[in-house]
Amino acid sequence: MTIHHLSTPLTLPAVARLHAGDLVYLSGTVMTVRDRACNRILGASDIPFDLENAVIYHCGPIVREVDGSWEVIAAGPTTSSRLNSQTADILDRFGVHAIIGKGGMSIADAMRDRCAYLAYTGGCAAVAADHIDSVRGVNWIDLGMAEAVWVLEMRDFGPLIVGIDSHGRNLFDEVQRRAEKRLLAVV
Repeated sequence: MTIHHLSTPLTLPAVARLHAGDLVYLSGTVMTVRDRACNRILGASDIPFDLENAVIYHCGPIVREVDGSWEVIAAGPTTSSRLNSQTADILDRFGVHAIIGKGGMSIADAMRDRCAYLAYTGGCAAVAADHIDSVRGVNWIDLGMAEAVWVLEMRDFGPLIVGIDSHGRNLFDEVQRRAEKRLLAVV
């Protein structure tokens, strides 16, 4: 296991250095994207933010407005697997290099040679918010607070575990296979 301190925008060489099981602490710009935002991204001819070399965070933050600016109260991950089909299409159309979420995804082949999946612990929404220095902007607020695309400035966000690397290794699948093997041995 290696510990990486990365900054956005991410480069392909930086992503290629990540291996499943490594830890990552991330600084820089991260955009929250959930179901409705994914659908709008894929249906739009033009989007108001740049996804090239970007990091997407599957998150519906709780945000409040204070003196004309936004403050993130909680920013825990949402389950990524429900975004498998949309995310594969986003990877095909845009240059996203990392996805943060919880629970893994089944699109390791779509991530190969271009993207890594970084798992963050569920239930740590307040801790996550402590690593957000500022909200740089919000897009598509008409989708609602949780579904809008929030542009966040992160500082040492983590630890994130590389759950799927750009080489095709998927820790979630490995754990599932080990669990099934152990179950068969018991039954």
